[in-house]
Amino acid sequence: MCRPARALWAVCLLALATPARAAEPTTVFAAASLKNALDDVAKAFTAESGLPVRASYAASSALARQIEQGAPADLFASADLEWMDYLAARRLIRPETRVNLLTNRLVVVAPKAAQLGEAAFTPDWFSRALGPDGRLATGEVNSVPIGKYAKAAFEALGFWAQVQPRLAQADNVRAALALVSRGEAQLGVVYESDARSDPGLTVVGVFPAGSHPPVVYPFAVTAEAKGEGGARFLAYLRSKAARRFFEAQGFTVIGEGASQ
Repeated sequence: MCRPARALWAVCLLALATPARAAEPTTVFAAASLKNALDDVAKAFTAESGLPVRASYAASSALARQIEQGAPADLFASADLEWMDYLAARRLIRPETRVNLLTNRLVVVAPKAAQLGEAAFTPDWFSRALGPDGRLATGEVNSVPIGKYAKAAFEALGFWAQVQPRLAQADNVRAALALVSRGEAQLGVVYESDARSDPGLTVVGVFPAGSHPPVVYPFAVTAEAKGEGGARFLAYLRSKAARRFFEAQGFTVIGEGASQ
């Protein structure tokens, strides 16, 4: 075998012996209420593209502050507009990528075994449903989106002062849901999508739409995103292929996400 041929053969053997470098995962920081739907979308995206997705779920407030402190994230999905605005004001997202993708509904949940009637959204109904010592679970009302929505709704309905002392405030909406599921709270104010994730709970009422700001989920690629993974995953999230996963969990797809 001539020398050039031997050299080429050696290069080929080396290539075969060297494993292909795995694609770097795209890191998504997402509101806790997105977990079921986003996990399903991520699996479909990875199966189609070969690009892995790694998701971290928590309250939007906690995630936004982590990004502000330098946590490595490629994509941020918030459960309200304010925490996306918070990062935008600090130039920590790429504004041209920002899109309001989803909406959700605010609901009251209770254990199915409680057999409560439909919520009347009056102080008397909540007082009877909670009993003398019962608690109402939701997110922390000053920072966690679900808690902020709940506070706004009770204020608009005129009985925040009566409900506030009965609150069990959690770090995120899934933690609030768990309090009801474990029987540590008699009622919970969560999103409709979260209620669907726990078969032991039932929705006893949907808050009137005008009683709180619309529950909107903005998504954006972060300013420090590495590579194109965040942008590619966001494009997939806005596609028709992803829509069915969101709708299956109780979300409504809005804006450009509904038309692509």
